[in-house]
Amino acid sequence: MGQICGHMVVTGSERRGKSKKIQPGNREWATAICCISSDGYDVPPYIIVKGVYHLANWYTEGGLPDMWRLKPTANGWTDNETGLDWLQHFDKHTKSRTKGAYRMLVLDGHGSHQSPELEGYCKNNNIIPICLPAHSSHLTQPLDVGVFGVLKRAYGQEINNFIRAHINNISKVEFFLAFVAAYEVSMTKDNMAGGFRGAGLVPYNPEAVISKLDIKIRTPSPKEPTFPTTESWVSQTPHNPTEAICQSTLVKTRISRHQNSSPSPIFEAVKQLAKGLESIAHRTTLLEAENRSLRKANEALSKRRRAKKTRIRKAGSCTVHEIITKSSAHLIKLLS
Repeated sequence: MGQICGHMVVTGSERRGKSKKIQPGNREWATAICCISSDGYDVPPYIIVKGVYHLANWYTEGGLPDMWRLKPTANGWTDNETGLDWLQHFDKHTKSRTKGAYRMLVLDGHGSHQSPELEGYCKNNNIIPICLPAHSSHLTQPLDVGVFGVLKRAYGQEINNFIRAHINNISKVEFFLAFVAAYEVSMTKDNMAGGFRGAGLVPYNPEAVISKLDIKIRTPSPKEPTFPTTESWVSQTPHNPTEAICQSTLVKTRISRHQNSSPSPIFEAVKQLAKGLESIAHRTTLLEAENRSLRKANEALSKRRRAKKTRIRKAGSCTVHEIITKSSAHLIKLLS
């Protein structure tokens, strides 16, 4: 839950001993089962976290939408029982949207998607499950193609914001807050449509995948460096690093035009002045942003830490709406 992004570690083969963490945070596992359709509809996510009980502060402080479903398990992973429970969740949210008699459900090859119980439920409810070829989801699964990349980057940014605010222990509540924010940014109709299009499913286009199988390695062209322009700059007091550079350039140009003697000493003085101003402006901007972020994060963290972690129910899955409805009096008491 506390990972900014997936990563690899490169080290010498001669290294011995146990390696140490370089990134703070909670390494606890959580699983999100997501599902989208080609018309831009997304089934409310099914979130699996490590635990035994549903805790009150998940629902009072986690910012979770009403229809999202949560389930605590021993390790935060899915299994056959959870897979079947998710299928029932999928059935509930898609039955009224069915066009025709059947629904096609495209799945990856996880074992929980291939249990006899799941296949029996599909048969009894007119759901046609299709599993993707092994090791192909990065090309053939719409979520992988169009959504998950954006989701991972957005989630990483949310966790990075916590870490920059010195919140190094990512609890389940912080995970929920970060994941909800990242999900809302990434799960757009354009991204979903792009995923189906990129996977060659809607519109149907097998070449969208087949053409990517013949990979040719190329050296990328170097990017041309970009420089700030000073053509439209009018002399004024600079308020940020870019304006300081423009002001310095303008002063140098004017001195060069109007002085007959060598302007080198003046150039150097202006250069040092601009350099100092730029450094101060950078530090001021960073400190102001950090101060605002820390103040906001500290207020939110204090509120979350004060929230009671009362056990609501043991195991099983529940939507946020079900928990709030069945335990409304209890939760209102906790919030008051």
